[in-house]
Amino acid sequence: MQKCAVFSSPTDPIFAPPELTAARWFAVYTNSRHEKRISQHFTQRQIEHYLPLYSSERKWRDGSRVTLDLPLFPGYIFVHIRKAERASVLSVPGALAVVGGTGGEPAALADSAIEALRAGLSEGKLEPHPLLRVGQAARVRSGAFAGMQGIVVRKKNGFRVVITLEQIMQSIAVEIDERDLEPIGTNEVSGASRTGLELGWCLQSA
Repeated sequence: MQKCAVFSSPTDPIFAPPELTAARWFAVYTNSRHEKRISQHFTQRQIEHYLPLYSSERKWRDGSRVTLDLPLFPGYIFVHIRKAERASVLSVPGALAVVGGTGGEPAALADSAIEALRAGLSEGKLEPHPLLRVGQAARVRSGAFAGMQGIVVRKKNGFRVVITLEQIMQSIAVEIDERDLEPIGTNEVSGASRTGLELGWCLQSA
């Protein structure tokens, strides 16, 4: 009986680098307000994904109230894929790009970050908050300094904001809770400038 040798191609899974064969979590940048529709497309195409939603109560003009499930990160959805499957993800209408890290390579998220999101949302402890950075102009939303503007200079347990009284050209530093601040001015993050860095302080890359 003739014996035949079987040779495997370098493209076979057993020769592929682990980062190409192991599924990881990645953030996908999407068209705004299309996150749920894109999630439906992913489901239809059997692409494992996660769209974090939080409950928000809204009041309509007629006085009625309704509870809506809204994206925790507007314009983003998470997918659990191998790097080689990026093309199938980006073929979905509205999926614009896989968020990258250094060198333009897709930036994987730690499994623990996704697990923390699931746990936090199940307990109702998560809600969106404007992104704030040191050196950014911000407005105080509530409290004794409500309506005043300043510059974020330090983030420790809370934020320290420097507020200047223009009339006497004097400044004061005030410790203010992050929830009482909102970004303003040219440093405010807009939808057009969003990158993977937005997720960096909330979801640490693996």
